[in-house]
Amino acid sequence: MMNLFYCPDFIDNTGTLPPDESRHCIKVLRYKKGDRIRVTDGRGNLYEADIISDRPEACAFDVVRQISTQDADHPSCSLHIAIAPTKNISRFEWFLEKSVELGIDAITILICSRSERRVVKTDRLNKLIISAMKQAIVPNMPVLNELVSYEDFIEREKHSDAMKFIGHCENREKKWLKDTYVHGSDAIVLIGPEGDFSPEEIRLALENGFLPVTLSRYRLRTETAGLVACHTIQLLNEG
Repeated sequence: MMNLFYCPDFIDNTGTLPPDESRHCIKVLRYKKGDRIRVTDGRGNLYEADIISDRPEACAFDVVRQISTQDADHPSCSLHIAIAPTKNISRFEWFLEKSVELGIDAITILICSRSERRVVKTDRLNKLIISAMKQAIVPNMPVLNELVSYEDFIEREKHSDAMKFIGHCENREKKWLKDTYVHGSDAIVLIGPEGDFSPEEIRLALENGFLPVTLSRYRLRTETAGLVACHTIQLLNEG
């Protein structure tokens, strides 16, 4: 099986892998001039290409053929999970990796009133996303948005045409996400920190069109809740 490499920009069927990708291709995997690889631009397109220069710092290639398109491989609706980072960053990284494998479109990192982590190195997280995208042969690179306060995110998205949901643990009236989401709709799902959203944050979301939903009969960790929301919506859009 050919390895997949990420190259966001190339012109007239010729391109050069970014430095990290070039080093991995030539130094680690030992590809050389004339070998065939797969390349994605992260926008839904997947190609077969031949290496025309095996320089470790700038591996160049010529596209041989396109083997998939965004329309063929990716649903037209989008899924955006806005989630608080976990205190243990490895748990958040696990969520990112698995959500990419499931085909998530966008992730926003939320800073909530009860957040225990308020600093995140997005450079590292973007590298993890690229790695997960390549491993799973996902041709669409999810957008990782910078940290934003919960209030600013609600203000930004309150007029969105997407279906908007908030998953929380308070004992209020909620419906199952699987019974509330409408097949084929864009979706935004809010997932809170380990200590859950505050009552004020829940009220703010509800006042701005977010629907309260439950994801499980059990109390889920933040990263598990994010993944369950992602899998539920992607599963409902299968077929």
